[in-house]
Formats: sequence, C-alpha cells, structure tokens
Amino acid sequence: MLLFFWLLWGDFAWMLKERTAWPVVQIMLRKFQASDFLTGLFLLSLPAAIGMLLGPVVSYRSDRHRGRWGRRIPYLLVTTPIAALAMYGMAFSQVAGTWVHERMGWAPESLNLTIIVVLGLSWTVFEFATITANAVFGGLVNDVVPHELLGRFFGLFRAVSLITGMIFNYYLIGHAREHFLPILLGIGTVYGVGFMLMCLRVKEGEYPPPEEMDAGQPPGFIAAVRTYARECFTQPYYLLVFVAMGLANLSFTPVNLFSIYSAESFGLSMEAYGKYVVVMYSISLVLAYPLGWMADRVHAIRMGVGAIAVYAVLMVVGWYGIVGPRSFGVVFLVHGVVSGCYFTGAAALAQMLFPKLKFAQFASAGALLLALANIGFGPLMGRLLDWLGHDYRYTFGVGALVALTALVFNLVVYRRFMALGGPKGYVAP
Repeated sequence: MLLFFWLLWGDFAWMLKERTAWPVVQIMLRKFQASDFLTGLFLLSLPAAIGMLLGPVVSYRSDRHRGRWGRRIPYLLVTTPIAALAMYGMAFSQVAGTWVHERMGWAPESLNLTIIVVLGLSWTVFEFATITANAVFGGLVNDVVPHELLGRFFGLFRAVSLITGMIFNYYLIGHAREHFLPILLGIGTVYGVGFMLMCLRVKEGEYPPPEEMDAGQPPGFIAAVRTYARECFTQPYYLLVFVAMGLANLSFTPVNLFSIYSAESFGLSMEAYGKYVVVMYSISLVLAYPLGWMADRVHAIRMGVGAIAVYAVLMVVGWYGIVGPRSFGVVFLVHGVVSGCYFTGAAALAQMLFPKLKFAQFASAGALLLALANIGFGPLMGRLLDWLGHDYRYTFGVGALVALTALVFNLVVYRRFMALGGPKGYVAP
C-alpha cells in the first residue's frame, strides 16, 4: 500500500504536467496564429523525433545500470527539475519573445513568430526531459509492482490521471488563453516538487547482473546499438507487437491532436469543451479500476482488441454524424471514454508481452517505430487540414482508417499470443 501510494503520488504530479502542457501549448499556438501544419510539427513530430533519438539510448542504459539508487530513479532525479524549469520558460515565452523582438527591432507583424520560436525552445527542452523520464518511468513500475497486480495498479494509475485531468479541465482550461503564465508556473512547481518526492521515497530492489556483451565484440556505443537492434528487431513476433501497439496509439491521435481546434470550428466554447472533458473523465474514472481488474482476469490484449474495434465504429459515426456543437461534444465524449478504455485495459500490455529484465529496451523499440510514424503523421495531418480549409471532420475519417488497420494487426498478434501459451502459459520469446 505504501509503494502504491508513492507511485500514485508521483503519477499525480506527472499527469498534472502531462494533462496541462499539451492543451495549454495548443491554445498558445492558436493565440499566436500558428498554422495546423506548425501545430502538428510542434506537438507531434518534434517530441517523436526527440523520442526516436533519446528513448532507445536511455532505456538500453537504464536496463543495464546498477547503482546505489537503482537503475531507474537516477534518470528521474536528473530530468525532473529540467522539465519544471522548461515549463517556467514556456510560461514566460510571450514576455521573453516580446523583449527579444523589440530589442532586435524586427517588424511588428512578425512578433507572433518570435514568440513561437521562444516557446519552441522551451518546449524542446521540456520534451527532452519528459521523454527521458518517460522511457524509464514505466520501467520503474514494471520493476517494483508485483506482476499479478499490474492490471489493477494501472487501473488506479488511470484513475489518478483522470482526476488530474478533471481538475485542469473544470477549473483552468477556460482561462488558459489569457492566463497561461500563472498556470504553467504553478503546474511546473507542483510537478517538480511532487515527482522528486516520489523519487526519494520509492526504493528499487536488487537486480541480477546485466548480460555481458557477446564474446569477441568490443564494448562501446556501436556494440550497444548492434545488440539493441539484434534483440529488438530480428524477431518477427516482436515486430508485429510493435506495429500493433503503435497503430492502436496512433488511431487516437487525429482527434486528440486537433480537439481544441475542432471544438472551436463546430461552435463549442472552451468552457463547454472543458465540461465535456470533465464528464468524459468522470465516466472513465468509474470504469478505471474495473477495467484494470478485467485486464488481470482476461488479459490486456483482449481488452485492447475490443476497445479498438468499438473505436473504429465510433470514428465512422463521427465522420458522418457530426453537424454542430452538440453532436461534436457527444462524439468527442464517447471518443474519450473508448480511448480511455483502451489506455486503461491495455495499459499493462507491454509489461505482459515483453521480457521483464529488458522491458524498457523493448518498450523503447516500440516507441521508436511509433516516433517514426508520428514525425510524418503530425505535419501531414496538419497540411491536409490546411488544404481542406480546416475541416476538422476529417480527423474522424482518418482516425477510422488507422483504427481499422490497427484492429487487423492486433488480431494477428492475438493469434500469435495464443499460440505461445495464451494468458496462462505465455512466456516472452
């Protein structure tokens, strides 16, 4: 219980940062007249590119690190204050951008571009710290939580995330356009202090020594890259798992990436948008622990397949059925609930399918492939919307296509999973 308390406390601080930074920056980009192409580049491609470079390196080294503080905590202790300070930088981006613009004597009509550049610098530092921590935070949970309780723990994990989102969307999102500075300052402080406290209270256990390099292979970066690539990308089964999980995550991206812009285009105010999100999170909160319990009983892979199938149908309904603010609000609400069912029910999927001792390494390999997709997907989706005159109904159409593709790959993985022993006899190959 004490372990769960501190991990969930850290999750509260983490999710407060995650639930705040994305929508506030999205609102700031619209406030300073960024295009949909730039928004996709900013919010999806840049983090994906950073993750593609950092994730494999950090996870590989973390799996093999042995130290007094464990193999995960040292990375979290270093990156937490950096992310908090980057949030301060984002908070002051308008002030700093205006100051730089005036000092340089640039034309007034390019002021917004200067502010966006300053915002982008802080956002880049923020993503470097966040992605580094994210590469090992899941590994920490995998290392210290008993596997027979993973589903229920992730149900509680999801519940904390939802409560955090409810607080932000009910009280703050309607004020984010004009008061982003105090919001980002406050959240950055809470995250920095809260997450550091979790790092100091959670203790990792003992690990067996890391595997030695192959005989005759020189140590160093090149050898590590070869080992990483051979272990992660030469087994067809794991490649299928990577693609299936990546497509499932990508299917929710079109609606999520432009949800605030979609709401405005269909006539839904930010205050009403926030209320829909609160209702969405309230429903998901009620479902969180039961879904985690079901994942422990029927397995996360079955939960994921069911959620993706329902989501594909919902996206088709959204494509044909959204005509105004109320229909958008209803479809968006159900989108959040169904995608939440996937993220809760399948939250422990990676832990259940990947080798335990090299979990972070394999998880980062999947994230690497997803990052490659996101690098191109964000700007491409943004350019498509710019070309279509910002008709955000197309986010539902694209979501339907990706979800249907994800469903096919997840069913293939499920068949392989059953052939390897299924829920009771599965051993990671």
